[in-house]
Amino acid sequence: MSDALSRALAQRDWLLADGATGTNLFNMGLQSGDAPEFWNEDEPDKIRALYRGAVEAGSDLFLTNSFGANASRLKLHEAGHRAYELSKLAAELGREIADASGREVIVAGSVGPTGEIMGEAGNLTHERAVEMFEETAAGLKDGGADVLWVETISAPEEYKAAAEAFTNVGMPWCGTMSFDTAGRTMMGMTSADMVKMVEGLPNPPLGFGANCGVGASDLLRTVLGFAAQGTERPIIAKGNAGIPKYVDGHIHYDGTPELMAEYAVMARDSGARIIGGCCGTMPEHLKAMRAALETREKGPRPTLEQITGMLGGFSSDSDGTGDDGPTRERRGRRRRG
Repeated sequence: MSDALSRALAQRDWLLADGATGTNLFNMGLQSGDAPEFWNEDEPDKIRALYRGAVEAGSDLFLTNSFGANASRLKLHEAGHRAYELSKLAAELGREIADASGREVIVAGSVGPTGEIMGEAGNLTHERAVEMFEETAAGLKDGGADVLWVETISAPEEYKAAAEAFTNVGMPWCGTMSFDTAGRTMMGMTSADMVKMVEGLPNPPLGFGANCGVGASDLLRTVLGFAAQGTERPIIAKGNAGIPKYVDGHIHYDGTPELMAEYAVMARDSGARIIGGCCGTMPEHLKAMRAALETREKGPRPTLEQITGMLGGFSSDSDGTGDDGPTRERRGRRRRG
């Protein structure tokens, strides 16, 4: 257990991850359609502020601004050749903030999906996907990331390609998928499928779980699905801060700090050990989450009725796992924290 994340997990029952990248950067002036990764070079102080906001709010780890730093996504901005360079810059800025924090903060190198489709339905080969992920991973490693973190994945083929790439660069890693389609990923993966896939990998992640998706209730239902499989691997929960709404020309998430504090406690009680937020999650949410996790004792695993009663109803009747998964719950009235 020589890597930073393994050490932290050995010492702590839970770790607080960070919140949103995009939401925070849009609030700093990023325009829709722009590549956030360019800010690693053009607006480094804003990226430092992004990282520092999470650290000062109490996060034990934060993700780098490199979600779209792969050749496929960057080619849309005529910068496909800059994947390594922009990933390295993202990690270097993260290392700077973590090292100046006065405590051990883990820099997690964010690796997002390629945006292309693998398998028979698409044009992206396994070999090319591994090559792209490896380029991003190498930049993050050389920039000083402690761990690689693939996120918002829908297809098992892409998850496996990332795992192979991370093996090639010799880095520990974590990986989350997005369960946003009636309890499944867009490509049909269930929570049970993911546990089976993860445990069957030749180089399994230090932790696995779910991020983004719909709302916090849906994500916790997925976490319960992971836990129901009996896995002992650390589970990650990074749910959105409520439901997105279009207000005055901007996307607004309706989750309050109080609601996200309830979500964090329920995520821990559901079995998650690494808990953070995704879209819409700001430093004020993270502060409330940290305070709740530190002051409220661990309780029994919540029921689906308790989750919906506190966080609001599910987006679909189905949990995606069939009759063997957690029981289904109809969409209820959203409770505003």
